[in-house]
Amino acid sequence: MPENIQGGKTKKLPQRKCVGCGTIKNKNEFIRVVRSPEDEISIDEKGKKSGRGAYLCKDPECLKKAVKSKRLDRAFKIKVSEEIFEELVAMINIGTDKQ
Repeated sequence: MPENIQGGKTKKLPQRKCVGCGTIKNKNEFIRVVRSPEDEISIDEKGKKSGRGAYLCKDPECLKKAVKSKRLDRAFKIKVSEEIFEELVAMINIGTDKQ
């Protein structure tokens, strides 16, 4: 197992794939959208909600691709509401303003 400079163990970050562009990155670099066991779709800001998750880059182009090809609908096997897409747009726009 790899060790860091201080001699402790380094933690391996889980990798996830963006449903918009297909890029594989560390899990914490994505926005997680989740379908709960009750079939409710929501945005999971902390990454801890139970249910089926799909990940999107914090990039407006990835969201456009996901919407255009209905990739979130396909990932969850149910229709994702417009409110979720509006929330995602707002989150991505806030994130790009900070950079």
